Amino acid sequence: MSALLISMPLAVCAVVAQPMPVILDTDLGDDIDDTWALGMLLGSPQVDMKLIVTAADDTVRKTRLVAKILEAMGRTDIPLGRGIQQSSDPIHQEAWLGDYHLDAYPGTLYGDGIQAMIDTIHASKVPVTLLVIGPQTNIQEALRRDPTIARKARVVSMEGSVDIGYGGSPKPSAEWNVFKDIPAAKAVFDAPWDITIAPLDSTGTLRLTGEHYAAVEASEHPRARTVIENYRQWANPHQQNESSSILFDTVAAYLVFDSALCEMETAKLSIDDEGKTVRDENGRPVHCAMGWKDLDAFKDLLVASLTTDP
Repeated sequence: MSALLISMPLAVCAVVAQPMPVILDTDLGDDIDDTWALGMLLGSPQVDMKLIVTAADDTVRKTRLVAKILEAMGRTDIPLGRGIQQSSDPIHQEAWLGDYHLDAYPGTLYGDGIQAMIDTIHASKVPVTLLVIGPQTNIQEALRRDPTIARKARVVSMEGSVDIGYGGSPKPSAEWNVFKDIPAAKAVFDAPWDITIAPLDSTGTLRLTGEHYAAVEASEHPRARTVIENYRQWANPHQQNESSSILFDTVAAYLVFDSALCEMETAKLSIDDEGKTVRDENGRPVHCAMGWKDLDAFKDLLVASLTTDP
């Protein structure tokens, strides 16, 4: 592929000729936005997906779901690991999962996704991007086992609410991915890696509507078709005919390889005991996507990643 200028909030920008190694930690099976984000990542030539690890609650069932999605999207080349199981709560894409089991899955499976994450980070010759789009329980455990990973990876996550809350509220919220496991979120903030977040400020009202949504719904591409099949069984019939749901996690997926379309700010933040990400002059610096320079261009990019080949 041709060289791409990656506009990331790191110390310097760099021109890279190869896709960047990425580990995805996802609670796919809860909100549908993880499914959209996975499709976007797999349609982005800037991303070299090294591993996917399932997170939060019933990771056994979620691993089956991600495996079926990868098979439907033609990407069983990506290793898949199971994260920490916290419960046997049902998932919200159970109808699409059906009776799919892992016995005949052709890809690589790891029962201990945490160790697979650690090993993948250390095996990489270049720093890995750890994309976290769910509660950060798995990442806390990886840091407990091997704190040195924080010097060989950077974190991009969908988390937090800096100045704007859910639904565009002027009052910040305790965002779910933080609130679900506050100690884990604090542990990730305390580690010495570079952190970029997509908070509710830029994600909390993001939907595909009109021609953007119609293009994905009408597409026969395996990524788009798989996303829409899952969305139809997740959403109520009225909603799915008009627009997507809120696609929080797609913004974090984009920030893995670029930030030029976002209004970025490096803010000093801390996480309080209520799970809120608060501005704090004694907090750690975090690169935050606070809004949009060109939201339509982002939507164009998202649609293309789902409906066309890179």
